[in-house]
Amino acid sequence: MSVHCRLSSILGEKRIKMAELGRMTGVSQTTINAMYHDRVQKIDYSVIDRICKALDCSVGDLIEYVPE
Repeated sequence: MSVHCRLSSILGEKRIKMAELGRMTGVSQTTINAMYHDRVQKIDYSVIDRICKALDCSVGDLIEYVPE
Protein backbone atom coordinates (compact mmCIF):
# COMPACT_ATOMS: atom_id res chain seq x y z
CA MET A 1 0.00 0.00 0.00
CA SER A 2 1.34 3.44 -0.84
CA VAL A 3 -0.76 5.50 1.58
CA HIS A 4 0.39 5.40 5.19
CA CYS A 5 -1.01 6.77 8.44
CA ARG A 6 1.63 8.52 10.55
CA LEU A 7 -0.42 8.65 13.74
CA SER A 8 2.09 6.63 15.77
CA SER A 9 4.92 9.01 14.84
CA ILE A 10 2.87 12.11 15.65
CA LEU A 11 1.70 10.74 18.99
CA GLY A 12 5.26 9.78 19.86
CA GLU A 13 6.59 13.23 19.00
CA LYS A 14 3.88 14.92 21.07
CA ARG A 15 4.03 12.30 23.84
CA ILE A 16 0.30 11.65 23.70
CA LYS A 17 -1.13 8.21 24.43
CA MET A 18 -3.80 6.59 22.28
CA ALA A 19 -6.29 6.63 25.17
CA GLU A 20 -5.71 10.35 25.69
CA LEU A 21 -6.30 11.01 21.98
CA GLY A 22 -9.55 9.07 22.25
CA ARG A 23 -10.69 11.29 25.12
CA MET A 24 -9.64 14.43 23.25
CA THR A 25 -11.47 13.50 20.04
CA GLY A 26 -14.27 11.11 20.89
CA VAL A 27 -12.87 8.70 18.28
CA SER A 28 -13.20 5.04 19.24
CA GLN A 29 -10.19 3.16 20.57
CA THR A 30 -10.64 0.61 17.78
CA THR A 31 -10.26 3.28 15.10
CA ILE A 32 -7.31 4.94 16.83
CA ASN A 33 -5.61 1.57 17.29
CA ALA A 34 -6.08 0.70 13.59
CA MET A 35 -4.69 4.08 12.54
CA TYR A 36 -1.81 3.85 15.01
CA HIS A 37 -0.72 0.48 13.64
CA ASP A 38 -1.32 1.62 10.02
CA ARG A 39 -3.94 -1.07 9.47
CA VAL A 40 -6.84 1.23 8.64
CA GLN A 41 -8.45 0.74 5.22
CA LYS A 42 -10.69 3.81 5.20
CA ILE A 43 -11.21 6.80 7.44
CA ASP A 44 -14.19 9.14 7.69
CA TYR A 45 -13.46 12.79 7.03
CA SER A 46 -14.96 13.66 10.42
CA VAL A 47 -12.41 11.41 12.16
CA ILE A 48 -9.52 13.00 10.26
CA ASP A 49 -10.89 16.44 11.12
CA ARG A 50 -11.15 15.69 14.86
CA ILE A 51 -7.68 14.14 15.04
CA CYS A 52 -6.04 16.97 13.09
CA LYS A 53 -7.70 19.56 15.34
CA ALA A 54 -6.67 17.75 18.52
CA LEU A 55 -3.07 17.25 17.37
CA ASP A 56 -2.79 20.65 15.65
CA CYS A 57 -1.59 19.06 12.42
CA SER A 58 -2.65 18.96 8.79
CA VAL A 59 -4.02 16.03 6.82
CA GLY A 60 -0.68 15.84 5.02
CA ASP A 61 1.08 15.37 8.37
CA LEU A 62 -1.29 12.55 9.34
CA ILE A 63 -1.58 10.70 6.04
CA GLU A 64 1.42 10.21 3.80
CA TYR A 65 1.49 9.13 0.16
CA VAL A 66 4.59 7.13 -0.80
CA PRO A 67 4.90 6.40 -4.52
CA GLU A 68 5.84 2.81 -5.24
